[in-house]
Amino acid sequence: VQLQASGGGLVQAGGSLRLTCTASGRSLETYSLAWFRQAPGKLREFVGRITWSDGRSGGLRTYFADSVKGRFTISRDDAKNTVYLQMNSLRPEDTAVYYCAADQFYTGDYHSQYKFWGKGTLVTVSS
Repeated sequence: VQLQASGGGLVQAGGSLRLTCTASGRSLETYSLAWFRQAPGKLREFVGRITWSDGRSGGLRTYFADSVKGRFTISRDDAKNTVYLQMNSLRPEDTAVYYCAADQFYTGDYHSQYKFWGKGTLVTVSS
């Protein structure tokens, strides 16, 4: 699975951006998909994730870090093999390189457990 993240850029505080992560090589339909970020000089941190729908467990579920809860949303379009991160009410502290990740067997918040990664896309939020 190859992942490609895009959509980063420069935005003013309070603004919005939508990041896109598109996969090739394999369908992501049964993969958990996550977003992480890494600010300069800091460790990579969990942003949010979305499960996959197996038709038995009530559908898709999303989870977010407390720092972005209520401001960020995640959605997926399996027909397009794509996951989105909608970021609203951006703050300067959201400035980071954002990465998408996928794994068929792990669904959680630890970046080390995800097998597939895209190259990051830089988000810069000015004050």
